[in-house]
Amino acid sequence: MSGIRWFKPRAAVLSGQTLFDGAVRQARSPAFYARLLAPDTVLGRFELYTLHVVLLAERLGGKGPEAKEVCQAMFDAYLVNLDIALREMGVGDLSVGKKMKKLGQAFYGRMKSWEAARDDPAAEAALILRTVYEGKEGVDPGPLARYLRTARAALAEQAEADIIRSGAAWPQVVR
Repeated sequence: MSGIRWFKPRAAVLSGQTLFDGAVRQARSPAFYARLLAPDTVLGRFELYTLHVVLLAERLGGKGPEAKEVCQAMFDAYLVNLDIALREMGVGDLSVGKKMKKLGQAFYGRMKSWEAARDDPAAEAALILRTVYEGKEGVDPGPLARYLRTARAALAEQAEADIIRSGAAWPQVVR
């Protein structure tokens, strides 16, 4: 009986899951790793997933009750998937809660950091180097910073209702 759904999920939950799934697909784009040289590591992938979820949260944040509910459902999907990933990596049940708390705090910290760096290209580049590129020396954050600005602009051009109903249209990843 574990596979039976007795109640249809609320539309906001389905929309939130759709947004999260789209963010993951975009973050998994091979171009981030091949063209922009993002590290194909657990941490590198976490940072790209988080960046895309943050971009969606920025776009939908404070836009009304429906957007708020969808945004919360997207964040819930993000957390559920992190929990699953930790368990698949072999983290024991007793440790998952502590690690999830740290990851939740990391998400909110990243969200604040991305917001603070939003209108400051130097701060944005430094944040990209510190998070996505894991502090690696000699990496050019410029292409990813351009992608970030392009993605923000693309999301801003999309109607909120379209994002909620159909998911976000992400830009191509180019160097």
